[in-house]
Formats: sequence, structure tokens, C-alpha cells
Amino acid sequence: MKKNLSLTGRIVFCIYVAVVFCICCFPCLASAASSDPLAVVNNLSVFVFSLIRAVGMILLGWGIVQVGLSFQSHDPSQRSNGFLTLAGGLVVTFAKEILDLIIS
Repeated sequence: MKKNLSLTGRIVFCIYVAVVFCICCFPCLASAASSDPLAVVNNLSVFVFSLIRAVGMILLGWGIVQVGLSFQSHDPSQRSNGFLTLAGGLVVTFAKEILDLIIS
């Protein structure tokens, strides 16, 4: 006989799955006693810019999809939104390089 979980059972199961996923996929090392503070800040900067680059790549992909769909449906407003998303994705993807060019 098949039994369905109650609402509280589903919530508890979802929390359990989320905790197991976080423990398995996001291990953290806590040995920072011998690290240089500047190295820690530089590593954090590299991590943040890699996250920003990932968001930019997602925007690039979404912009390409929008432009492709606009050519299929012959919709000029969707085409302009697609090109704006594509340009924004390029700027976000190469934000670190753009900042390095501005600073130097």
C-alpha cells in the first residue's frame, strides 16, 4: 500500500535533502591560522569575480536565446531586449577586465 507524506513530513525531508546537499557540495576548510590576511582578501576577490562572471555567462546565454527567438517571431521589441541583455551579459562577464583597464 502506498502512503503519501504529510506536509510536515515533506518539509522535514526537503530540509534534510538541502542540508545533505550543502554538506556534500560545499565543504569548507577552517585552517586559516597560517594564511596571510592579504591572501585571504585576494582569494575572496577572485571568488566574487568568478561568481560575477558566472552570472554574466548566464545573461549572455539568455540574451542569445532572446535574440534567436526574436528572429523566429519577427518581434523587434524582443530583438532589442535580446541585444540589450547580450550587451549587459558581455559587460558583466568581463567586469574584472574592464575594471583592470580603468584602474591602470
